[in-house]
Amino acid sequence: MDGQTKTGVIFDLDGTLLDTLRDLADSVNHALRRYGFPTRTLKEIKGFVGNGVKKLMQRALPEDVPADTFRECYECFCANYRENIRNKTRPYPGIEKMLQDLKKAGAVLAIVSNKFQDGVEALRQAFFADVIDVAIGNQEGIMPKPAPDSLYLAIHKLNLDANRDRLFYVGDSEIDILTARAAGLPVIAVTWGFWPENDLLALNPDRVAAKPAEIVKIIRGN
Repeated sequence: MDGQTKTGVIFDLDGTLLDTLRDLADSVNHALRRYGFPTRTLKEIKGFVGNGVKKLMQRALPEDVPADTFRECYECFCANYRENIRNKTRPYPGIEKMLQDLKKAGAVLAIVSNKFQDGVEALRQAFFADVIDVAIGNQEGIMPKPAPDSLYLAIHKLNLDANRDRLFYVGDSEIDILTARAAGLPVIAVTWGFWPENDLLALNPDRVAAKPAEIVKIIRGN
């Protein structure tokens, strides 16, 4: 990295920095059981994530669920998930060292996620408070990914509006690749997340990382 020019790296959260799948699955199935619907397997829920928790719950429920029932199930999920957001959630192996290495090299770091804002901030505080200062989640007035709005907000908060040629977005899904392209940023796709690797590679991301340490090498080499 050029020591004279600040580099920004913006990360997706679920499936990129954190393995949140089991906590999400537990809360989804808590709501499904409460309202008498069949529960979902971990594999099914893995395929449902990526577009925010409301879409996750829509996909987990039968298609013909009445709007009132969906609202109650969704509220039940949210209440349970807020209480249990970090029971089983952990950073993927190598993530914490990768973030520390980027920080030591002078990069500024942010999170942009479709998870609700207070959940994103709670997880930032729990796992990354010493290395990531900016965390943008789903909030009123900001279009969720794949719209670029949340990325633009993160760029502004990082004070990198005038320095976009030194910005990178890192994610594990099609939504992340589409978001980066909408914002005009190069995207690093990681293969350890929720999306099948072959499907991810078929989308032709700018760079691919199979291990967190490879992200540092990519950033340092640009």
